[in-house]
Amino acid sequence: MKTKINLKTISFLMAVITIGALTMSSCKKDNIIIIPGMGTKSITKIAAADPQFSILVQALTKTGLATTLDEPGTYTVFAPTNTAFNALFTKLGVSGIDQLSADALRPILLYHVLGTKAVSSGLKSGYVPTLSPAIGGRFVSLKIDVMNGVKLNSTANVTKADIMASNGVIHVIDQVLLPPTVADLAVENSNFTSLVSALSNAGLVSALSDPKGTFTVFAPTNAAFAQLTSAPADLKSVLLYHVLGTTVYANKVTTGYAKTLSTYMTHPMDIYIDAASGVKINNSATVVLADVVGTNGVIHVIDKVLLPPTVVGIALNNSNFSILVSAVVKAGLVNTLNGTGPFTVFAPTNDAFQKLFAALKVTGINDLTAAQLTPILLYHVVAGNNVSSGLKTGNIPSLQGSNISVNVGTGVVLNGNTNVIIADVQGSNGVVHAIDQVLLPPGK
Repeated sequence: MKTKINLKTISFLMAVITIGALTMSSCKKDNIIIIPGMGTKSITKIAAADPQFSILVQALTKTGLATTLDEPGTYTVFAPTNTAFNALFTKLGVSGIDQLSADALRPILLYHVLGTKAVSSGLKSGYVPTLSPAIGGRFVSLKIDVMNGVKLNSTANVTKADIMASNGVIHVIDQVLLPPTVADLAVENSNFTSLVSALSNAGLVSALSDPKGTFTVFAPTNAAFAQLTSAPADLKSVLLYHVLGTTVYANKVTTGYAKTLSTYMTHPMDIYIDAASGVKINNSATVVLADVVGTNGVIHVIDKVLLPPTVVGIALNNSNFSILVSAVVKAGLVNTLNGTGPFTVFAPTNDAFQKLFAALKVTGINDLTAAQLTPILLYHVVAGNNVSSGLKTGNIPSLQGSNISVNVGTGVVLNGNTNVIIADVQGSNGVVHAIDQVLLPPGK
C-alpha cells in the first residue's frame, strides 16, 4: 500500500515554486532550500536536539542509522520516546541500549521507518512496508489505523504528528514497535480474532512465532469463520491446512497444487490455487488482501475457511475434473468416495473424458447410464493411500474387481498407455493422481 501526501500541501508547494520570490522567503543553509512545510534540520539532528529522544538517538548511533537519517532522503520516522524505550527494556529484562546488540537493534529501528514522506493527513488505514528486512528481499509490514487518531499495530499511538525535517517527517509514538512474526500480525489485527482464538486453542501460536520459520498463511477473517455452520472436528488439522512451509509472495503464486502443513497418514495435504483471475483457493476462497509481510513469512487474507477435502472434494476443487465429478454424481458414488477410505483415485481430466466420448461416439456424460459409468469409475479406484513413491511395477486390484497394470519408470504408466500427469494430490481420505485417459475395465 502506498501512503498519499495531502493534496492541499502539494498544491501549495507547487504554487510556491511557481510564484518564487514573490511568495517565498528562502535562504540557503547546508545547501538545503527552505520552503514552507519543510524543516531546516535532518531527522537525526531534530531527534538529537530533543531530550525525549535521547535513547532513540543512542540506538540510531549504535546501529549506524543516525548517519542514514542525517542524509538527504524522503523518510517517515515513527519515533519512540525515552518512556517508550524504558517500557521495552522492562519487557525484555534489560537495563538499556548497552545490553542490546547493533544487530538486534537495527531491524527494530528500521521497522519504525518508511521509505517515503507521509504526513499525518496522508495516512490511511491499512498496511505499509517499512524498511525492516524480511524473507526474499521484502520488508516487514506495519498496520496503520486512522479511525480514531493514528494507531500502529493496534498498540502504539501517535502522540505528536508532523515534525517536519529536511529529509522527511517525524511522528512521535508512545511504544517501541517490534517487527512482527506472522502470528503477531494476526494478533495485531482485530479482523483475525477468531483465527487467533483458534490458533491458541490448537496450540499453534508458538509454532507460527518461530523466528526461523518460512511460512505462507492463508488467513481467514472473522467473517469467514462466521460462515462455518459447526466447529471443525480436528481444529489443528484445519488450521495447518491454511499454512505452507515456504514463503510465497503474490507475484510468485501460480495455478496448481501446493503442499500444506496439514497431513493425512504423514503425507502433506494439498490446496489447489487458481491464479487465472485474482487468486482463488479450492474453488471457493478468494485472496482479498495479499502480501502482509512478517519476519518469518507472509499472510494472504482469504474470505472463507478452507477444510481439508476428501478425494471427491479434490475433484470438486479443480475445474479440470468437472466431468469426473458429474460422472461420480450420476453413478451415485459420492458417499462411497467420501467415506473413511483410504482411497487411491486415478482421476481422468476433462480432456481424457473427451477422448473417451469421441471413441464411444457420444456427446457427453448424459449419453451414458449410471450402470455403464459405475464399473468404469470404480476401475479408477484402488484401496489404500498409494502415493507415487510407493507404487511399484505390477498389477494392483481396483474396487471394480479387475487389476490395473502399473509400470513405474521415468513416470507412472497405467495399462500400457495411460500416463499419470499429476501425482500425489493428497486429501483427507486418500490420494488422487491425475491421468490423461479414461481407463476401461477388461471387456468394456
